[in-house]
Amino acid sequence: MAKSDTSGGLSAEERDAVKQRAKELREQEKAGKSRAAGEKAVLEAIAALEPEDKPLAEGLYEVVGKVAPDLVPKTYYGMPGFANGEGKIVVFIQPAKKFKTRYATIGFEDRANLDDGDLWPVGFAVRAWTPAVEKKITEAVRRAVS
Repeated sequence: MAKSDTSGGLSAEERDAVKQRAKELREQEKAGKSRAAGEKAVLEAIAALEPEDKPLAEGLYEVVGKVAPDLVPKTYYGMPGFANGEGKIVVFIQPAKKFKTRYATIGFEDRANLDDGDLWPVGFAVRAWTPAVEKKITEAVRRAVS
């Protein structure tokens, strides 16, 4: 994450993300593990993205829906994400504009079944949603939930 305008060790963007996460946790506590509530929150998060990030999040949303329909849409620090049956995030997208980076990141948490020996990727830098990107992310999501 890029640092800018720091106060207390966190950038303004990071402080905003922490506040968003606290709000999400309160809302998720009220809604329980409701797929509808998560779906609404994720679609709202995608709709609010900058034009550069929106197609990437929409692509991930579509891939997860096709390959891992059991994952539940859920925001994660204000970012679109998808959780397992325990409510734990498996995959998410960190939009580039959120932290003023030059690329978005599609990341996988430790619940993803991506293990491959002693070293494996858990994040992908993404600048455009292309057929090649879609194929790579589809394979990663499929593997993550296998």
